[in-house]
Amino acid sequence: MFALLIYRLLLLLLLPLLLMALLIRSRTNPHYRQRLSERLGFILKPVKKYGIIVHAASVGEVIALTPFVNQLLQNYPKLPITLTTFTPTGSAQVQKIFGNRVQHCYLPLDLFPCTQLFLSKLQPNIMIFMETELWPNIIQQCANKSIKLLLINARLSQKSVTSYQKLRPLIKPTLNCFNKILCQSEESFQRFLSLGATTAQCEVSGNLKFDICNNAGIEKKIVSLKSLLPENRQIWLVASTHDGDEAIALAAFAHIRRQLPQLLLVLVPRHPERFQLVGQLCQSQGFSLVKRSENIALINQDIWLLDTLGELMPAYALATIVTMGGSFSSIGGHNPLEPALFKKPIVVGNDMSNFTEVLTQLQQQKGIVQLTNASNAIEQAKLLASSIVDLLQNSEQAAALGLHAYQVVLENQGASQKTLATVEELLHETN
Repeated sequence: MFALLIYRLLLLLLLPLLLMALLIRSRTNPHYRQRLSERLGFILKPVKKYGIIVHAASVGEVIALTPFVNQLLQNYPKLPITLTTFTPTGSAQVQKIFGNRVQHCYLPLDLFPCTQLFLSKLQPNIMIFMETELWPNIIQQCANKSIKLLLINARLSQKSVTSYQKLRPLIKPTLNCFNKILCQSEESFQRFLSLGATTAQCEVSGNLKFDICNNAGIEKKIVSLKSLLPENRQIWLVASTHDGDEAIALAAFAHIRRQLPQLLLVLVPRHPERFQLVGQLCQSQGFSLVKRSENIALINQDIWLLDTLGELMPAYALATIVTMGGSFSSIGGHNPLEPALFKKPIVVGNDMSNFTEVLTQLQQQKGIVQLTNASNAIEQAKLLASSIVDLLQNSEQAAALGLHAYQVVLENQGASQKTLATVEELLHETN
């Protein structure tokens, strides 16, 4: 309890800096200065109480949780389901996918008064966190209020374990508040135990991110996007890019075009506040560009900048080959299972530390190409270009790569059903 008290006091002292950070972030993304009251725990709109809260930090988590949340809505039509996020892009994704089928607001800052207001307003029966979302204050408050706590798709890298070990007096009591911790893999299961979770709490349920599926909404978007694309060009989609990724992709693209001049590059920045900057970078290097937001058909342009939200999944279906951003630096990569769902050949950089288990499974089944660690960005670009050219010129190899990735997705589905069964158990205990 002493460690939690220190944590609470520290965050209170840091509150002005936390709010200042949000305002600074809002200079490039104005949405960060909107709904600030929710960051402080004030939910101003009417909400229903005594339901289930599911927290999905940002876009990737919202997408991964979509099948699970849809099943919650089907199984518990009389219970209010509240989906919380931290980021505006995550918020926009919730509204795009679920509309008014769920209640939505930001999860407040992990400060005692803010979280107290939040919990008093919603008074949930169960609160569900995902992966490594460990917020000691609100978790302890839920436990004190006898609100059931569930950590799903739980994941810990060895790097995270090393960091958390330094905070063990705070992390162990936080973990012990959870009624259940459903781990992605045996490796994560053992790591949670090493931080102080118990075998009674933890079990391996699999990875929810395998439970992605196509649907009518995605198919409708595919048709819409396809109408803007030329029919006779191969498409290289570089997804969820961060600062530095675009420079490597553009350098590789310049190499590739010497052999495949008709290749179309589709760039999809991870964060909306970077859309304009990435567009300017492309044009500064002499490439012609069309932005998706312009809603005009491509003809002979070099690059299509996907500067919209909620269209990456359908864009995967139209790609010839996919590269995941965030894998060329220390970001740790992004979810390769989404393009795998559409049987696309996937190439990633050397750092996929956020998806270690997924990467291993794909590699074992020859369903992904990972580049070796190059000494600098120039070498990374050359390796990337060589790999892309090889696959584009060998359609059989590319098709086999995509099919193997798809098979990995199918073979590992089922985590949602195990998670739903645990929710049912916990709800039964509250009655």
